Amino acid sequence: MDAVPALVHPAAMHRIAAFAIATTVATAAAGDDMEVDLELVLMVDVSRSMTERELEIQRLGYAAALQSDAVYAAVQSGYLQRVALSYVEWARSQEVIVDWRLLESREDLEAFANTLTTEFNSGLRRTSISEALIFGAGLIESNIYDGLRKVIDISGDGPNNEGRPVTQARDQVLAEAITINGLPLMTREGMGSQWHLDDLDIYYTACVIGGPGSFVVPVGDWEDFAAAVRRKLVLEIAAAPGSEDVVLAQFEPLDPYDCTIGEKMWEQRRMQWDSQ
Repeated sequence: MDAVPALVHPAAMHRIAAFAIATTVATAAAGDDMEVDLELVLMVDVSRSMTERELEIQRLGYAAALQSDAVYAAVQSGYLQRVALSYVEWARSQEVIVDWRLLESREDLEAFANTLTTEFNSGLRRTSISEALIFGAGLIESNIYDGLRKVIDISGDGPNNEGRPVTQARDQVLAEAITINGLPLMTREGMGSQWHLDDLDIYYTACVIGGPGSFVVPVGDWEDFAAAVRRKLVLEIAAAPGSEDVVLAQFEPLDPYDCTIGEKMWEQRRMQWDSQ
């Protein structure tokens, strides 16, 4: 169950070593900001396509991962041994569930995890990956931390179908030196089956993720979710990518990918509704 495949952005691998060296000598850019190894925003899909069971699985999966030995070891492996973390649920709009917290100890990780399990919100509406990315970048730019690395981690069970084009948002975020990683949820449950993409992992790789060391960890079955989240967090937090003794496979689409496929699916569905 732990052997969850990871796909690395094709242009990322050759930059990882140089990036790691550069970040170890980085200094704080803002006078009063607290320097951390990593600023990480967890952007979690709660759109209408997600069932209440799936929402609960996601919260519990993240909570379990944060309390794991592997994630604590990853925090301890950093240059400064502290990370700043925020947890946001998104669909058409975004809601900050846990605002920025400094994580240094097991107690910090457990407190963050406990907050996630206190309540579960119902699903929102359509899926705007693009606006979620812009929102996450805003959270990073406006917080009180200065990370040696800055990462948005975004999950979702379908392609972007609202807001600005996803590639436009991606490129805007990457221009701010923020890496984007993906957790495509390739499951079939509830309304999500209407928007299912068999190659959602390829969509995320071609259209969503980017930046030094960026990667995708697909989830094919909800039973694998907790293990996938744990592995993803270790890869993001650990000082050296791949420190969980995993081999990250490169992926390059054989043909150009249509990154507007979600919008086209929504328009087709809307036309069908209008004709009924």
